[in-house]
Amino acid sequence: MKKTYSVVMLLAVFVSLTLLLGKTARVAAAAPAGIKNVVLVHGAFADGSGWDAVAKILEKDGYTVSVAQPPETSYADDQKYTKAAIDAMGGPVVLVGHSYGGSIISEAGNDPNVAALVYIAAFALDEGESCASIETAVPQASKAFKPDSNGNWWIVQDHFAADFAADIPPAQAHFMAISQVPISTDAFTHKVTNPAWKNKPTWYMVASSDRSINPIQERMMAKHANAKTIEVNASHVAYMSHPKEAAKLIEEAASSAHAN
Repeated sequence: MKKTYSVVMLLAVFVSLTLLLGKTARVAAAAPAGIKNVVLVHGAFADGSGWDAVAKILEKDGYTVSVAQPPETSYADDQKYTKAAIDAMGGPVVLVGHSYGGSIISEAGNDPNVAALVYIAAFALDEGESCASIETAVPQASKAFKPDSNGNWWIVQDHFAADFAADIPPAQAHFMAISQVPISTDAFTHKVTNPAWKNKPTWYMVASSDRSINPIQERMMAKHANAKTIEVNASHVAYMSHPKEAAKLIEEAASSAHAN
């Protein structure tokens, strides 16, 4: 009887160790190589909630994610909040920007903890360029961007879905329209002085059906940033309508980049 009991106990220990080793192996396999931290920066007229699907994929794949919430009240404010998110990670990060978020990361990306930049249908601005100057040089299809008397810019709600978010569920696009965050004239017209993509490895996703930034301009910016570029048939919110492709591009940047 004692012998049988001992055998059962040994088998139980063996099974427990096997399960523990298997779990450890799976955890180890899930840990990403390269940079493990990602900071996501939203663009104009939106907030960080749009990154939800991308963030979930990245976290599932073993990355630590922070979604910055720049308020779009001024370029200085937006830099402040983005740099705070970078600092809070406590190590090297991949910095990702959508739309106006590209202007933000072009300066914030000079932080020594930023190992790589990823632009998603974003303004990869050169020295002396602003979002406003780029849009003037190669106009976007939309004519629905309107200023108010407080120095802010909005998208006319009736045109929001078609011009900004045409390929996500209509109810989601409608809610984005009625909850949009206006961008200040200061943020929209601020000129970049020291673009980080000149010194950091860079990736870019072009949205070929974008009506908020001209896709021709996106390709031009990706080229002058010497970015590794992919293209998706998407509206301006390519990170929302194509989260798998966006996450894959970010993970490519993370696995290819090296800590400074």
